Amino acid sequence: MEVLLAIKPQYAAKIFDGTKRYEFRKSIFKSNNISKVIVYASNPIKKVIGEFDIEEILKDEPEKLWNITKNFSGVTKDFYDLYFGNRKDAYAIKIKSTKKYKNPKCLKSDYNIMYPPQSFRYMESKALSTTCK
Repeated sequence: MEVLLAIKPQYAAKIFDGTKRYEFRKSIFKSNNISKVIVYASNPIKKVIGEFDIEEILKDEPEKLWNITKNFSGVTKDFYDLYFGNRKDAYAIKIKSTKKYKNPKCLKSDYNIMYPPQSFRYMESKALSTTCK
């Protein structure tokens, strides 16, 4: 199964250039059979730009998780600390492999989705069209 995640363009770019190998989340999917993430680059791009396979999902206290992921976090420690705040648990989706689309896709025309997800959205099937207008 796949999920759609909205990711800020600067972090999405780091995922596809290989410098960010973990995507951090405050909460994670309830379904444990998610194997792929479809990446929606948020404003100003507002397009689906690629996908990645999930190697594993890590859960730990924020400080412990940082120590595991910091070399390929793609974010600063200050940003990380601010993002997780005083949370007890932090999640990191470890990226196995990536595929950047040659032609970005639109949520509406390619996936029949009107708005990007606030957190994530389960996906059932891939888009049929391959261009975004």
